[in-house]
Amino acid sequence: MALDEVEAIRDSILLAAKLMAVAAKTAPKAKGVDNIVIKVINNREELEALAKKMEELAEVYKEERWRRDADNVRRSEVLVIIGCKVVNIGVETPRLWSLNADKVLSIVNLGIAIGSAVKTASIFNIDNRVMFTAGVAAQELKLIDADFVFGIPLSATAKNIYFDRVWPPSKSK
Repeated sequence: MALDEVEAIRDSILLAAKLMAVAAKTAPKAKGVDNIVIKVINNREELEALAKKMEELAEVYKEERWRRDADNVRRSEVLVIIGCKVVNIGVETPRLWSLNADKVLSIVNLGIAIGSAVKTASIFNIDNRVMFTAGVAAQELKLIDADFVFGIPLSATAKNIYFDRVWPPSKSK
């Protein structure tokens, strides 16, 4: 069975998202404690709901980047959501640290997981962008149960939709 270009690309993006989930889950973690939570969204309705929530949050936070990022989510094929729960890592907070070691190391685990995931997307030439905004919207919609969340939309087009993002879009003459 032959696949047309659109179907082949869509299938490849979803496969890359699944491999990103593996990369995030198997990424190194402080003392080996797994506090990472992952979800892959490839449903157009869920992506649209997330984009709408991001637009609502643009009003709440009075920042246009939420709308710009919502536009990117709408134009994406898949979104990988990666979050962390703040857990007891089992490390005493150093005297000179101003923040609790469990919180810091839980979030560091998240950063390493995200880095591993986007590295995987890059290996497969899948365009992506780490978005704080998409993660917050996913939390608000209860798409994932985590304390801190980031979203990573995925696309594969002739021009990277996450690069040279100008907002608001220019009006045609």
